[in-house]
Amino acid sequence: MTAIDQFETDYAAQRRRARLGWAVGTVIFVALFAFTSWIGDFFKVTQVTLPDGSRDWRWIIPAGLPRLGEYIEKTLPVLRWDSLGADFGNWFWRWKIWLELLLETVLIAFMATTLGVIGGFLLSFPAARNLSPNRLVLWLTRRYLEIARTVPELVWALIFVFCFGVGPMAGVMAIGLHACGALGKLYSEVNENIDMKPLEGVKAAGGTWFDQIRYGAVPQVLPNIVSYTLLRFEINVRASSIIGYVGAGGLGQEFRTAMSFQEYTDLSALFLIVFATVMIIDYGSEKLRHRIIGLDADTAHRRAAKAAV
Repeated sequence: MTAIDQFETDYAAQRRRARLGWAVGTVIFVALFAFTSWIGDFFKVTQVTLPDGSRDWRWIIPAGLPRLGEYIEKTLPVLRWDSLGADFGNWFWRWKIWLELLLETVLIAFMATTLGVIGGFLLSFPAARNLSPNRLVLWLTRRYLEIARTVPELVWALIFVFCFGVGPMAGVMAIGLHACGALGKLYSEVNENIDMKPLEGVKAAGGTWFDQIRYGAVPQVLPNIVSYTLLRFEINVRASSIIGYVGAGGLGQEFRTAMSFQEYTDLSALFLIVFATVMIIDYGSEKLRHRIIGLDADTAHRRAAKAAV
């Protein structure tokens, strides 16, 4: 058998193993998906009331979708062209209070993001396998970050409301602790992909472990850290608008009040306020991130070169 024949035989065998692996993986995935759907009541059959008042058994998904449309319809206000200003005034009748709480929500997210960035940044280096000074520090740091991000913000908020009382401080502590765990994990993964040669150079020059991090690692990971930080700030704005539901400040308390009193149009107004805020923050974050990493300058240079041609 020639070398070419041997190569073709080995390649065909490798392809068969790959196809077999994909087939086994697909079967396992489909089985897990079906089992999860069954556990999640996706195949549940429930009784529904028909338009004529009779009851009948229907699959839960087509039976529940009309109720979703009914709920959305309740949240839409009545807007008439001849009285549009008055209708908008009735829709956003608590706009002054909502704007104050929106400002509180954004400030909670900003403060929590700041605390999360500081904690996550400092802990990301000992949590990186290639940068940690020893195994004990690596294990302790990773377990702390896991605990911080595993517990949901709402649970942390309940704990801090019990400790510090109702107010924004509990929200800042809850979101900040969770953000610390999440950002520490993301930052550490970025740290594990850096080039170690600059750190080796700093070490050869007599630098300490902190010198290696400061001059060898931080300049490499800074663009990714900025990107993840801005993304986390957007996430924290959404989170801070919800944790007020348990008394941790922000717009969440208004969501709770509107749902408790079935003020459906207030819910849609609050949703629009949060949506517009997140959209503005996302746009500003994108522009800031592009400016920091130099993407705007590269785009301008390419456009100028194309125009010159």
